[in-house]
Amino acid sequence: MNSIPLIFINKILIISLQGDINDKMALSLQQSVLDKIYTTGAKGILLDISLLDIVDSYLGRIITETVKMVQLLGAKAVLTGMKPYVAITLVELGLDIDGVEIALNADLGIKILEDHIKAGDIEEMFSEDLDEQGVD
Repeated sequence: MNSIPLIFINKILIISLQGDINDKMALSLQQSVLDKIYTTGAKGILLDISLLDIVDSYLGRIITETVKMVQLLGAKAVLTGMKPYVAITLVELGLDIDGVEIALNADLGIKILEDHIKAGDIEEMFSEDLDEQGVD
C-alpha cells in the first residue's frame, strides 16, 4: 500500500487506516486530509482504525495531531474502531485525545457526524473564505 485512500461522501471524508503504515505514509496522510478538507469544504472526517493491529508512538501522534488540525479547519473528527490494546497504547504514550469524539464503529461515527451537520454546529470553511481572510 503506497497511499491511503480518502473517500468523500455527503460532506464527510472517510479514511480507513489498515495494514502497516510507515512514517512517510502517515505524514502524507496528514497533509492529504488537511488539503482535502480545505478544497472540498468537508464538514467532518471519520478516521477508522479498526483494521490497525499496531499503533506506534509516531502514528499515534500523527493521528491525534491530525484530528486537532481538522478541528482548526472548522470540521469535526470522529475516531472509530479503536481496539482495547490500541487504546492502552495511546494512553501509555501520553497522547492527548481530549475533545476527540470516539465511536465504537464507522456506522456510529457517521451518525455522530451527520447529527453535527444537521444541527448546524460545524462552521463552513471553504477555500474562498480563507482567501478573503488573507490565509495562503
